[in-house]
Amino acid sequence: MTTNQALFQYCLRLGDTNLILGHRLSEMCSRGPMLEEDIALTNFALDHIGQAEALLQYAGKLEGKGRSEDDLSYLRNVEEFENFRLVEQPNTDFAYVIARQFLVDVYQCLLYQKMQKSSDETLAGMGSRFLKESTYHLRHTSGWMERLGLGTDESKRRIQQAINDLWPYTPEMLSVRPYEKELTAQGIIPDAEEIALDWLVQVVRVLSRSGLHKPQDVVVPPPSTHSDHLVRMLAEMQYLQRTYPDARW
Repeated sequence: MTTNQALFQYCLRLGDTNLILGHRLSEMCSRGPMLEEDIALTNFALDHIGQAEALLQYAGKLEGKGRSEDDLSYLRNVEEFENFRLVEQPNTDFAYVIARQFLVDVYQCLLYQKMQKSSDETLAGMGSRFLKESTYHLRHTSGWMERLGLGTDESKRRIQQAINDLWPYTPEMLSVRPYEKELTAQGIIPDAEEIALDWLVQVVRVLSRSGLHKPQDVVVPPPSTHSDHLVRMLAEMQYLQRTYPDARW
């Protein structure tokens, strides 16, 4: 695998993750527990879609086959998507939305902070821009973790259950793909193992501050299998483009 091919896969992975998470958050539009939170989650969705657009546009350029960010978003089948399975999990309730977002926010803040130092100018620029958005996201969701964990017995039960149920999907997010090792050695992408260590420290710190605990005896799902949730999401997300190919507004 060439450097360009490896970097294409990497950008696809990050781009798909933001695309799917953005779509999940868009489902919360008009469903937030209060108007301010409804607007916040909708803005988060727009941030992630914007990050996805930039990453998938660069991925298409690296691939060199003339595929745009729209082609990569709307004309691939479910088995071709590289997103973390964590982000395709459904919006079971508000606690699940916050827990999922918090776990991703910690990861993305660490990732983008280190990505700013990439030897690839495009990635470095994206890291600098995306970090500003992710820092705000993390401040917001960390606050909600504390409010729910230190709130009523019911809010604590729900946020702990959400963390318990979503935790098995975090190892995939923190794993190192074979093609990433050479990119890390060249200084193009951050060291995933360093991110994983820092991620655990930061997550546990917020959990402890919120009266919550890290799940034990976690059963990790089999690798490389997307859930039916993603199948249904893509069917909805890609419907217009597949029904009216090459449609233009």
